[in-house]
Amino acid sequence: MKIKNKIDQLVLETLEKKGIIPSDDCTDETFLRRVFLDLTGTLPSIEEAKKFLYSKSSSKREDLISYLLEKKEFADYWSMKWCDLLRVKSEFPIKLWPNAVQAYARFIRDSLRKNKPYDSFVKELLTASGSNFRSPAVNFYRAVTEKTPLKIAEAVALNFMGVRISKWNEKKQQQMAAFFSKIGYKPTSEWKEEIVFFDRSKVFPVEPVFPDGIKPDISSDIDPRKVFVDWLVRKDNPWFVKNIVNRIFSWLLGRGIIHEPDDIREDNPPSIPELLLFLEEEMISHNFDIKHIFRIITESSTYQRSSLFSKNNQNDNKFFSRYYPRRLEAEVLIDAICSVTDTSEEYFSPIPEPFTFIPWKQRSILLADGSITSPFLEMFGRPPRDTGYESERNNDISVFQILHLLNSRHILSKIREGSGIRRISAGAERNTAVKNIYLAILSRNPSEEEKRYFFSYMTKNKLELNDALNDLVWALFNSKEFLFRH
Repeated sequence: MKIKNKIDQLVLETLEKKGIIPSDDCTDETFLRRVFLDLTGTLPSIEEAKKFLYSKSSSKREDLISYLLEKKEFADYWSMKWCDLLRVKSEFPIKLWPNAVQAYARFIRDSLRKNKPYDSFVKELLTASGSNFRSPAVNFYRAVTEKTPLKIAEAVALNFMGVRISKWNEKKQQQMAAFFSKIGYKPTSEWKEEIVFFDRSKVFPVEPVFPDGIKPDISSDIDPRKVFVDWLVRKDNPWFVKNIVNRIFSWLLGRGIIHEPDDIREDNPPSIPELLLFLEEEMISHNFDIKHIFRIITESSTYQRSSLFSKNNQNDNKFFSRYYPRRLEAEVLIDAICSVTDTSEEYFSPIPEPFTFIPWKQRSILLADGSITSPFLEMFGRPPRDTGYESERNNDISVFQILHLLNSRHILSKIREGSGIRRISAGAERNTAVKNIYLAILSRNPSEEEKRYFFSYMTKNKLELNDALNDLVWALFNSKEFLFRH
């Protein structure tokens, strides 16, 4: 059992105490596909797959992680995650207007692309003032169910503390909400533009008190949001860093050290407290560097374990003795299908055009506006972005999804009419063509048995190579190996 960093040490110490034997490391093929999906939401290209699989370098896994963390797709994919949490969505005729949505989403993506320190990112969101069109971060205060101090406090606590304050007593809720009671909103002469500002004329409905019970001294000329944020991002804050490192661990491993990741409370303890504390210390010592946390988790043997279980660890669902498989998100799944087949999707929105025009071959991951959707995204559990809860996204498999993948004209037409399969197999002899299909879809080479079965099927049914390859693609699209992270 390899120990690559302290994550492994802490996990293995726990597993030993519990008498649980961890699974072996995953294969290079499995790691390649897993880390591409987990860091960028995309499949590796055939060239990327070959480069990694045929490399003899002892550091090729670490090198691949470094490569992926710098790809633009990293910011694209994780901005989708943050747009889910921050409820980035046009709602006509109220709340966010489409151009505000685009500005807000661009702010999120640019912050990730620049690897902006996490505390700075949150400070900018929570202290923003100005036009919702020209100061993108102020849209945090507009993308809430109601623009009341309590609803804003609920969103702040959920997103940046991992806490559901509806479980607090009413007095404590109101004391936190008071920090957001002096936010003002005023329209401008430009349609749908709104200014968010610190309104000095307002008075506190109750005395503001931090969630840890400390009462700050706030003078009338100081924006109480700034006082709250200064408290929130302190290194000794009991929620702030814990929340983000636990979320990242959950996003990468399929389960938080505290589960659910947005339900941090005393009676919901972490499965491995020492591991959570270590990740908090790493985040703080590296100046709130988000990518550092992604790196140390994906470089660990804990992350790189096989998803195959033994009789000993098959019932473990919280101590990370194995990688927990989970279905691809709706956007990731349809993007993968479109990438392989070289096709595009059509989207719709209740928001009137031209505000919802989507360019040809726009990836679903890059749909900044949650109001723009498609039947496939709806069926496969894309979140409506109404609450900011992690559980809004539904990755469960349903019979309707299975039937859609098996029988729908939508998927079959992509396979038969798209140029992707012909491009992959163009000019290649049949062994190479089959190999390229497997690399494109499953990020691995076919086994000898799989190749024999394919050629036997082709001969038995008297099929031309292109027709047989179409059937192979259909079969692989319907396999668990394709549909799941594993």
